[in-house]
Amino acid sequence: VPLRCSVRTHCSKPTAGEAPASLTPRRAAAPSRGPPLLVSSLAPLTRGFCLPSGTWLLYLPCTWSVGLAAEPGCLPDWHMLSLFGIGAVLMRGAGCTINDMWDRGYDKKVARTASRPLAAGDISTFQAFIFLGGQLSLALCVLLSLNYYSIVLGTASLPLVITYPLMKRITYWPQLVLGLTFNWGALLGWSAIRGSCEWSVCLPLYLAGVMWTLVYDTIYAHQDKRDDIIIGVKSTALQFKEDTKQWLGGFSLAMLLSLCIAGMNCNQTFPYYSAVAAVGAHLAHQIYTLDIDKPEDCWKKFASNRTVGVLLFIGIVFGNLWK
Repeated sequence: VPLRCSVRTHCSKPTAGEAPASLTPRRAAAPSRGPPLLVSSLAPLTRGFCLPSGTWLLYLPCTWSVGLAAEPGCLPDWHMLSLFGIGAVLMRGAGCTINDMWDRGYDKKVARTASRPLAAGDISTFQAFIFLGGQLSLALCVLLSLNYYSIVLGTASLPLVITYPLMKRITYWPQLVLGLTFNWGALLGWSAIRGSCEWSVCLPLYLAGVMWTLVYDTIYAHQDKRDDIIIGVKSTALQFKEDTKQWLGGFSLAMLLSLCIAGMNCNQTFPYYSAVAAVGAHLAHQIYTLDIDKPEDCWKKFASNRTVGVLLFIGIVFGNLWK
C-alpha cells in the first residue's frame, strides 16, 4: 500500500488563533535523550493515530477496489481489508517520515510545522532514517502476504512514494503527483483479490481517486499558502488562487464520471450509483461553502473527505450485494 503525506503531510490541524502566515525561528536542538524520550520524539513522525485523516484518505481507495473486486452477491474480503488497513497505517507513517526528512528545512520556518521532531532538532536525520527502515520493513511484511502480481505492483509505487515530497519544489502541481501516489491502492486492491488488474475498472477508479486527491489536497494547501509564498513552496492552491472553486468543481465532475465508468465496467447496481450521487452532493457542498482564506474552514472541509470515501465504500458493498 503506498503512502501519503501532503504538502504539509495532512497531519497538523491549525490551532485556534494561529495564523499560517506567521514564521517561527528554529528551536534549539534538544540534548541527547534516552530510549523512552527518543521513542516519544519518534512517535510524532507517524502521526497516524493522533490525526488519522491522512491514513483514512490513503486507505479508502483500497477499500473501494477490494469491494468492487468481490464476487457478485458477496461482501468484501474482510481479511484483505484488514491487511490494507495495517498497510495504510504503516505506509502513511513511512510517508510522513520521508516527507519530514526532505522538508526539515522548510518545516522549521512555518509555525504549524516547526514543532515536528526533525525540524525542531529533537531527533537526528540518522535516527529518522533508522525509524523509516523499521516502518518499511513492517510494510514489506504486509506486501509479501499478497500474490506475486500485487507484490510487483506495490513495489512499483516506491519511486512515487520517495520523490513526491520533492515535487513542491519543482511544480505547482504536486497535488497531482500526490494523487498518483496516494491512490495506488485503487489498483492494488483489485489485483490482491483477482490476481491481476482489470484495467477497464481499475484505471477509471484510479483516475477518480486522483481527481479526489486534487480536490481535498488543494483545499488542504490553502492553509499554508501565505507561508508557502514566502519560503518558495509550490502548490495548486497558489496556481489556482481565486479560481480554486472552479477547478475543484471540474475535478469533482471528472471524479464522478470516472466512478460511473468504473461502475458500468463491473456491472454495478442502483446502490452504487446512489452513493456516487451522494458523493457528488457532498463535494458540491464542500466547494460551495469553502472559504479558502480561513485555515480552520479548509481543515474542516479537508477532514470531511473521509465521509466521501466511506459513502462510496458503503455504496460499493450494497451495490455488490444487489447483484
